[in-house]
Amino acid sequence: MGVPSVMVLPLLVVVMAGIYYVYNEVIRFMSKSVVRNKVLVITDAVSGMGSECARILHKGGARLVLCGPSWDKLESLYDSLCTGADPTETFTPKLVLLDFSDMDSVEDVAAEVVECYGCVDVLIFNSSMKIKAPAQNLSLEMDRNIMDVNYFGPITLAKGVLPSMLSRRTGHFLLVNSIQGRLAVPFRTSYAASKHAVQAFFDCLRAEVEELGISVSTISHTFIKIAPSSSSPSPSPASSSSSSKISNSLLAYIFSKLNHGVTPEHLANEIVRTVNWKRRETLLTHPIPQLALYIRCLLPSAFFSVVAAGVKDGTMAEQLMK
Repeated sequence: MGVPSVMVLPLLVVVMAGIYYVYNEVIRFMSKSVVRNKVLVITDAVSGMGSECARILHKGGARLVLCGPSWDKLESLYDSLCTGADPTETFTPKLVLLDFSDMDSVEDVAAEVVECYGCVDVLIFNSSMKIKAPAQNLSLEMDRNIMDVNYFGPITLAKGVLPSMLSRRTGHFLLVNSIQGRLAVPFRTSYAASKHAVQAFFDCLRAEVEELGISVSTISHTFIKIAPSSSSPSPSPASSSSSSKISNSLLAYIFSKLNHGVTPEHLANEIVRTVNWKRRETLLTHPIPQLALYIRCLLPSAFFSVVAAGVKDGTMAEQLMK
């Protein structure tokens, strides 16, 4: 007896939903099994993305070493992770004070990180210092500070941990970088320079150590989108009316894509997936920067002209700087 034609679509939906559910359960199980008992180090773990990443990895049974510049914030994160946690399924995180702006201490911190468990399986570089200003307004001291936090600090920590990984013939470096490590836009001279530098370092390192059993991954993301606070003012009736009209048009969809950022939760989940699959490179952006990357490679003159013209247009310049 055949299946009535009216039942084909509902059955197809049920089957697809079942496949999707099984796929998510398999990925969730693999995420836990891959990081379980592994030693994972997270720099700037007290940031929004760092704490979200720590929460996911802690539930997965990872042995976490949480690094950050503020001991009070590290202890607060420690308390939030340990409260209600099952001690038979999770490990108590270890805390290490790390401030990349204090370059004199980074080598000692690298040794301390390795000593926590005797090895490091995955080192996640999450720290970053951002600044937006015309080049002539930035002092050389500020340029050096940005390079310390975004470049010299991470590579010093990487070089401190690398010998341990080489001796074990295993390990994973994961750099959480900005899309501005791939694209240079106005008013971000020092920031983009530091991001280009650290991207190049880890790209070179990947080629040097990959055959020795060590993986190097980079995630290039757009700006981090922070959820609006409850105290934010509500839109006026007029603006609400305008928004309702726009929301029904194609323009609303395009506008949402132009202003789409990455939430800490989305980025943290992408980090976990990258750790699991050891992807070499991940681009986590909305379509505009992706298109700009292709134009930069294929039509560099057009790219430079558009970027320069955007400086004269406040709206375009602001969009480019996100």
